[in-house]
Amino acid sequence: MTHDGLLIDFGGVMTTNVFESFAAFCRTEGLDPDTVKDRFRNDKAARDLLGELEEGRISNPEFETRFAEMLGVAEPEGLIERLFGGMQPDEAMFDAVAAARRAGIRTGLVSNSWGEEGYDRARFDELFDVLLISGELGIRKPAPEIYALAAERLGRPPERCVFVDDLPGNLKPAAALGMATVLHRDAGATIPRLEALLGVSLR
Repeated sequence: MTHDGLLIDFGGVMTTNVFESFAAFCRTEGLDPDTVKDRFRNDKAARDLLGELEEGRISNPEFETRFAEMLGVAEPEGLIERLFGGMQPDEAMFDAVAAARRAGIRTGLVSNSWGEEGYDRARFDELFDVLLISGELGIRKPAPEIYALAAERLGRPPERCVFVDDLPGNLKPAAALGMATVLHRDAGATIPRLEALLGVSLR
């Protein structure tokens, strides 16, 4: 099967690890390093609140106020920025996506957003043919609709698309549609896998 569509997550794939950033935030705030991760994994109220933010149903300040209260953090203002303050762009992944696009692969970002504007879009025109950002669409991963819409906007059938994400649960609906999936852990493993699937050099 020839794959000529690449759909890729942002946080934790195009950047350094999200959970490491959360842990750094917790240490700065005097919390156990796993506090934020555990909230999102085990606390339904926190997960529901995150869902409201990712789908664009609440404002950044409302999320920050309510989540700060859940965490017992005194200063809600700027909470989202502090949560993600430890994340840096992964230049190898940026370069790989740019190389894929130059080689004729159609590329798209499929990202669950963190509020109204959580992205530095300076290089997006170079990297992506289409952007699917949950807060702008009102749907988020792992809803199957976002993957179908991504393939449609990319102009490729799902079977010709590769989807990359750092969360296993986000890969399952893509695979069910027929997409090839790559669980991202680091650029060193993901880039060779993408080269094999797409049939182009990304370095």
